[in-house]
Amino acid sequence: MALDAWLPIGFKLPDGAKVRAALCEGVDWQIYETMGGGRALIAQDTLAQHWLDAGLIEDGTLNAAQFGDRQLRSISCGPSQTLCPVSEGKSPDNKSEALSFALALKATRDIDADSPLQDALYIEKITRLLPTYSISSRTGDDVVLGYWLTGGTNIPATSFRRLRQSMSWLGAGHLKDVVQAAGFEVAEIIPLAHKPAVPAETTEAAPAEKVEQVRRAEPEPNKVFELAGRPELAAFFNEHIVDIILHRDRYKALGIEFPSAVILHGPPGCGKTFAVDRLVDFLGWPSFQIDASSVASPYIHETSKKVAQVFDKAMENAPSVLVIDEMEAFLADREMGSGHHRVEEVAEFLRRIPEAVKNDVLIVAMTNRIDMIDPAIQRRGRFDHVIKVDFASEVEVQSLLDKLLSSLP
Repeated sequence: MALDAWLPIGFKLPDGAKVRAALCEGVDWQIYETMGGGRALIAQDTLAQHWLDAGLIEDGTLNAAQFGDRQLRSISCGPSQTLCPVSEGKSPDNKSEALSFALALKATRDIDADSPLQDALYIEKITRLLPTYSISSRTGDDVVLGYWLTGGTNIPATSFRRLRQSMSWLGAGHLKDVVQAAGFEVAEIIPLAHKPAVPAETTEAAPAEKVEQVRRAEPEPNKVFELAGRPELAAFFNEHIVDIILHRDRYKALGIEFPSAVILHGPPGCGKTFAVDRLVDFLGWPSFQIDASSVASPYIHETSKKVAQVFDKAMENAPSVLVIDEMEAFLADREMGSGHHRVEEVAEFLRRIPEAVKNDVLIVAMTNRIDMIDPAIQRRGRFDHVIKVDFASEVEVQSLLDKLLSSLP
């Protein structure tokens, strides 16, 4: 639907830009395309005064303009700078564009901590998100940032694992820089970059790339995984997974390249899946899952093929986490006479598990029936750790309740 433009085509703004067509509008503002491919924001004087009173802009940032009886304020920018509503922005094309928005969000919040920004106007030229003070329900700043970065998906920036999967082109280290620039903490561990060794005669890496490699190689020794109500399981994860990931060089000197695969077994409802989900969230790595609903097939060879595809995908996105749920459905003892196709499936797992671990895929399997699992799967070199997870004790339940209630008034 055509907009009711306040200004005619060719109208000259105080800074010399000439408007072409109105692109979008809201209460007391319109954004125009200008001759030459730039954009201009035209705001009613009352709205501009709100921004001035809040300290979001300085006197003179917006130029006074008048058309008929309208008292207006304007600011224009060239085609290389972004000027648009936050709700209509496209995903950034590079880290620089993403950082510009993050810094604008942080700069705005440093001045105005209260105004909602989900319907703000992003003006890259002045590093600001200018609120429009609409009556729409407020959205958290982390969702505003995630929405902008993904080009329209409601993923909170604080959910780093989901955000990273949606923005795999940027890289975890660069994405962390962007999220932190906006003022948010990234609790998840950022995976180390493992690149093939570069021959000596190869051209030296660009300075920016070298800096990134060094920065991402630094361990974060203070990271500790917590699992409320399960201190023993949390201690196991910290000792045998988290600490190895955080101190790769130290463990490599001891001959330990990467955390070994883990089996969690115990009765249904004891918290195995919850524990694994918390670990995946903590690591912030891409996660993949093998279960009966995703790979099982009545056709010969089809299940093995699907299993191989999931392993390949996990290795392509390494470091990553591969979760095998209900592992007894695929890895039952071959001596139980389940047929040739079951032997083939077990053989596929036996072949792929060591390969995946060598390629930085953390494998965590879960089962309610450890007695049904093929003994070859539990041998050293496949699943080195077989951990029993029983129902929580009274003390553990009390600890979990204390944790859940601690944030309530």
